Amino acid sequence: MRGVVVSYRRGRHTTRTNQVIIEIPGVKNRKEASKFIGKKVEWVTPGGRKLKGVITSPHGNRGRVRARFTKGVPGQILGEKVDIL
Repeated sequence: MRGVVVSYRRGRHTTRTNQVIIEIPGVKNRKEASKFIGKKVEWVTPGGRKLKGVITSPHGNRGRVRARFTKGVPGQILGEKVDIL
């Protein structure tokens, strides 16, 4: 399954570059998004490295989820597709 990275998780003054918000096609509400908690996320960089993360929680009521990576991910990830394993 594939998802699209919408944004970093952020506040008014801070940006958490190790956490991203992912939109999954076909998931429309918080209840459906909760089923993805604990699944692995993988993004392949243009250089060929694989960055791995985990879906930690739903984000909002529109079916988006939060994923946490071990280190910060580059800005190139915004708008890119990620694999949900």
